[in-house]
Formats: sequence, structure tokens, C-alpha cells
Amino acid sequence: MKVQQSQNVLGGVLRACSTDPETGFYRDGHCRTGPRDAGSHVVCARMTEAFLEYTKRQGNDLMTPRPEMDFPGLEPGDRWCLCAARWREAVEDGVAPPVVLAATSEAALQAVDLETLKAHAIDASSPDDTTPQDP
Repeated sequence: MKVQQSQNVLGGVLRACSTDPETGFYRDGHCRTGPRDAGSHVVCARMTEAFLEYTKRQGNDLMTPRPEMDFPGLEPGDRWCLCAARWREAVEDGVAPPVVLAATSEAALQAVDLETLKAHAIDASSPDDTTPQDP
């Protein structure tokens, strides 16, 4: 199945989120979505211990490997495409992991406003920035 080229939340080309571990609904490293992606995995975030523990308490354990689902298990520092609604929920609860705007799909804007994403961003605000930088 061919996935169309996507834009990031800044209007630029959607950059890869992570290839190690390989993330994305399509496991191609990008936070793209499509008709089968009911969770809308479009927010590229750098995992934190607080968020991993939080989402586990919410019933979504992202730390335990699940090879049968091609899921390696995540550690703090890993980048992963998160469901936009779960990320927004984490914002509301004060445990949102930082996001990479250049690798976050414009589809995220259906669930989260750009200002909230920018407030949690670890990369520059240029739509064509290819090298996200930590503060």
C-alpha cells in the first residue's frame, strides 16, 4: 500500500520521527495516518519516564516489548508516533512528552492546536528544519 507524501504541522515536508525503533502506523519511521489508523498516530514525541508510566496507567503499556505486534517496547529518549488524543490527554494531565514539530503530521491539528504543540516542541519552528534540537 502506497502512503502519500504528508506535511508536518508547520506546513513543510513531514520528516522521519524514528527508524530505531521504527515507528509510525505503517512502521516506516513517519507519523502518517490513513483509513486503518483509528488512533491517528501522528504526534512525534520523545518518550519520558513520566509519560511512559502515565500511559501504562491509562491501559497502554508502551514499555513492554510485543514482538507479535512488531513492537520493541520503548525507553525514555526513544521517539515514537503517538495517538494525537492520548498526547492531548497527557498535556491536560501535565505529563506530555516533548514533540518534534518537523516530524508531527498536520493531521495532529485535528486534535491539538499548533500553539500547544509549539509549547512542547524540542525542534526549531522552521517548516523545513531537518535537524530537531533539544533545548
